[in-house]
Amino acid sequence: MTLRKYQKEDSKIICGWVKDAKTLFQWSADRIGTFPLKGDELNVNYAERDPDFFIPLTALDDSGNVAGHLFILYPDQNDKSLVRFGFVIVSPDLRGKGNGRKMLELALDYAKTELGAKKVSLGVFENNPAARRCYDSLGFVPTGVRAVTILGEDWNCVDMEVELA
Repeated sequence: MTLRKYQKEDSKIICGWVKDAKTLFQWSADRIGTFPLKGDELNVNYAERDPDFFIPLTALDDSGNVAGHLFILYPDQNDKSLVRFGFVIVSPDLRGKGNGRKMLELALDYAKTELGAKKVSLGVFENNPAARRCYDSLGFVPTGVRAVTILGEDWNCVDMEVELA
């Protein structure tokens, strides 16, 4: 698996992995639109972002196929030591096989070596235990919990961080 810069053609593939509203909101909270996705939602969302502080990445499998996606952003543009991961997703065909962990290992290395980050944060909903287990296995630790109203329900979002050695 490798990481490369996100390309506009990736949006349709990645959005196609979202098969129901719950998955959409577990992945993107309320930041990307409503279900069903049409396929261009990532491009629309990313066009509004400042490229100096926002880095979308796509994971490719060993055959060069789109396998996963995430973005890295600077939550505080004056502090380059902390980055945040968001929109973390892996192709449904590749889930449960260590590919999410592999993609995140590559992203953590990128954050450390290319961006000089010292700490990475992210958020995960409690109703997404597979993602939580993946983050736990990479050394992310909870730093707080906040309630977010999604689909008319209160979902708990666990904020997590990991220090980069």
